[in-house]
Amino acid sequence: MFRTIDGSLLDNEPALLASDRAQTLIALAGAGAQVRRARSLAAEAGAASVAEDGRPRAVVVAALAGSAVVAELLAALGGPGSPVPVSAVHSSTLPGWVSPLDLVVAVSLSGRASGPLAVAAEAARRGCRLLTVGRDSSPLSDVCRNARGIHVPAPDGLRSSRAGLWALAVPLLVAADALGLVHCDDAVLEATADRLDTAAETARPSSDSFVNPAKGLALELACNVPLVLGATDLVGVAASRAAAQLARNAGHPAVLGVLPDAAGGIVATFDGPFARPDDIFADPFEAPAQTGLRLLLLRDADEEEEPAVRRIADIVRDTAGESGVRVSELRAEPGPALARVAGLIALTDFASVYLALGLGMDPASTPHVVDLKERLA
Repeated sequence: MFRTIDGSLLDNEPALLASDRAQTLIALAGAGAQVRRARSLAAEAGAASVAEDGRPRAVVVAALAGSAVVAELLAALGGPGSPVPVSAVHSSTLPGWVSPLDLVVAVSLSGRASGPLAVAAEAARRGCRLLTVGRDSSPLSDVCRNARGIHVPAPDGLRSSRAGLWALAVPLLVAADALGLVHCDDAVLEATADRLDTAAETARPSSDSFVNPAKGLALELACNVPLVLGATDLVGVAASRAAAQLARNAGHPAVLGVLPDAAGGIVATFDGPFARPDDIFADPFEAPAQTGLRLLLLRDADEEEEPAVRRIADIVRDTAGESGVRVSELRAEPGPALARVAGLIALTDFASVYLALGLGMDPASTPHVVDLKERLA
C-alpha cells in the first residue's frame, strides 16, 4: 500500500512549517535574492574576465547530483546557435580531447565533490582555462587559485545544492554572457530574480491549495507515477530538474522525457499496467485505489512555441486525456529565456517539497543517499 498525502497539512501553515525542520521552503523562497547575490559575487570574482583571452574552442562543465542541471541550463540557453559546443561531465574523468584551448568549469557547492574536484585538477595539469564555483577556502577553490583560474565563492548559508541552484548557475551564466555564448546580462538576471520572487509569493506556505499552484501540483502528483515531459529543450531543463527534485526531496520516481523524441516512449505507457480509466465522478484530490500515471507537461510561453512543437505537445496531451491519463500542464510566462525556465523550476521545486511534507517526509533528509555515499567512501 502506497503512502497517501495529507492534504490538510498543506493548508495548516503552522504545522506545515513545523514539519519542515530544515526550512527548505524558506530556502526556496530566497531564490530571487540568491540570483542577485550570486551576480554580485561573480562580478567581484571577475567571472566575466574569462573572455579576456578570447572565446574558447569548447566549454566543459563538471557537475554532479543537484548541481548537474547547470550544464543543461547553459547548453539549452545557448541552443543550436551557440558558437562553441558545451559538454557536460558527470564523472571524475576529463575527456581526452580537452586542451588549453578549452574552458573547464567545475561546480560543487561544498567544493569537495570528488568528481568536479578531480576534473578541475586535471584541467589545471593540462593548462586549460579554469572557472570554479563553490565554497571559498575549499579544495576546489585551492586547485583553481593554484592554477591561476577564477573561483566564484558560493553565498554563505546554503545547505544543499538542491536549494542552491542559482548560486551555482549564475556565475557560469555571467561568464557565458561575456563570451557571447548566451544572452544573460544584468537586465536578464534581474528579470529572472523578479520571476523567482513572484513564484515564491504565489507558492508561499500561507496560500491555500486551491489557489497555490505548487500545492495543487503536489496533490495531483501524489499516488501517481509522473511522466515529466518538456515540450522543448529549454523547458526540458525544468523537466529534468523536476524529476530530480521529486526523487531527492520526496522519494518520488518519475519518468523523464523531452519532445519530440520522447513522444513515442511516453505515449506507449498509456497502454501499460499503470494506465487506468478515468472516473469522472472521482475526487481529484482523493487518493486513488491504485497507482496510476500523471502526465506533467511543461511548455514554453505560447508565443515562443514553434507550430511543430505546439502540434506534437497538443497531440500528446490530448492522447493522454483520451486514454484516461490525467494531465497537469504548466506553461512558462513570457520574458527572457532564463526567466521563463526559472519560473517553471521554482514552481516544481516548491511542489516537490510540499509533496514530501504532505507524505510525512523530510525533504532535506535522504538516508539512503547518505548510506550510499558512506559505502562508496
